[in-house]
Amino acid sequence: MVAEVRRGTEKIAKRLFSGFVNNPVLEDYSLRYAPSGFRKWSEYGVAMAALGSIAYMADLAIGGSLAIQYGFTNAFFGIFTAAIIIFLTGIPIAYYSSKYNVDVDLLTRGAGFGYLGSTITSVIYASFTFIFFALEGSVMSQAFTLFFGIPIAISYIISSLIIIPLVVFGMTALSAVQKWTNPIWISLFIIPIAAILIKDPQTVATWIHFGGKSPSGAGFDPLLWGSAAGIALSLIAQIGEQADYLRFMPKIKPAKKWKWWFAVLAAGPGWVVLGATKQLMGSFLSSIAATHGTPLAKANEPIHMYITGFGYAFPAAALILAAIFIFMSQIKINVTNAYSGSLSWSNFFSRLTHRHPGRVIYIFLNVGIALALMEGNMFSVLGTILGFYSNVAVAWIGAIVADLVINKPLLKLSPSYIEFKRAHLYNFNPVGFGAMVIASIVSVAAFFGAFGPWGESFSAFIALFLAFTLSPIIAIMTKGKYYIARDPHYHAGTHHDVLTCVSCGFECVFRGIVGTHSV
Repeated sequence: MVAEVRRGTEKIAKRLFSGFVNNPVLEDYSLRYAPSGFRKWSEYGVAMAALGSIAYMADLAIGGSLAIQYGFTNAFFGIFTAAIIIFLTGIPIAYYSSKYNVDVDLLTRGAGFGYLGSTITSVIYASFTFIFFALEGSVMSQAFTLFFGIPIAISYIISSLIIIPLVVFGMTALSAVQKWTNPIWISLFIIPIAAILIKDPQTVATWIHFGGKSPSGAGFDPLLWGSAAGIALSLIAQIGEQADYLRFMPKIKPAKKWKWWFAVLAAGPGWVVLGATKQLMGSFLSSIAATHGTPLAKANEPIHMYITGFGYAFPAAALILAAIFIFMSQIKINVTNAYSGSLSWSNFFSRLTHRHPGRVIYIFLNVGIALALMEGNMFSVLGTILGFYSNVAVAWIGAIVADLVINKPLLKLSPSYIEFKRAHLYNFNPVGFGAMVIASIVSVAAFFGAFGPWGESFSAFIALFLAFTLSPIIAIMTKGKYYIARDPHYHAGTHHDVLTCVSCGFECVFRGIVGTHSV
């Protein structure tokens, strides 16, 4: 039962919080902004932890799938186009997350969506984390099955369970895992490519002329290029996982602004430089694997790519090295997927139920959903899932970016800072939330063929265009009246005191109204 407390003569509901919530190492400020006292990592430390999560194999699988399905040329230009869009949209999100020390949920809340409006986007973001956890877990499971000979269904369970202990201790454990595995991972990442290019330079020509199953072969087709870019754009929500690390960025030091900015850009939008490179490597390695006899249906699996690659460098140990590399890569990324998913579910359920058992509990929920997807063999319909998901993800990110780069600095209809406090927000702000919903509906309809083959191929671009243009239009129409429900005396970036909160009973950062959380 929810207990009651009094504020003056008013009875208010006291939210129920588990004891886990009062342990900052376990909880990692999942519902709140990250206070300066907890931000103990350097710019370098935060950046390395954030970039360590880019070790995932989904890029390789996506790149290989695109090359097989659409041919080299369409895959190449699709990946390149998506990378430019992801980089540009990632800059403002990375900056605001780092400056105001908020995750992507609190950022969304203050960037035109409102308190409950951002709750919907928590589900969108949580979906990203468990879809890609399932994808990465499938890749690890394929390696387990090939290396140990165990059934794939058992491999899925093992790949899921081994992640949980590493995620329980949040950023404290994740930063250590990423830091110490990065040098080994980089070495294993580069060696196969270097060996292939040194021993057989002709493989580049093989790659460029690789047509896979594409109707246009290795040639260019605008519709196939649009479809390839749409699938690659499903990774646009990765900036949310980068923000989960960037919120721990230390305060800007006037004498070392360049260091702060370099870390933010490298760990924020900079992830896509490595990500796009890995997608191209995936298309390259899948073409080489196919020429070495791997069936096209298996050539997009990273384990087969790297068995072929390590075969050029260390033929006798190719399987062992490929398995080690895959296991390490998947652990590095899936700890981030599970961690970010726990943050999103914490925000979503705490607002719906007014109870918060602690971030740790939601790790099990996120991993459980991902395991169900793996057991359902989601890897076999990878392109369809990512193509559909990208429409909603692109609409969400497009609406946020429009608010950050147009509504705030140019129109000045949105507050210049990120206001995330419950007491000062409307439940729904039609600016961001409305733009996202309209863009999502139209683009998903296009994806399913409502506007013909061109609309189907370029549905993700439709989502981006509509979200980015509708946000400032709605802001002008509403005159920005739905951003702030009442004047805040405290906001992100100002001094915050620590008091005992009347909602949860624990010591919390005070943000202007006693007893109110950011949730």
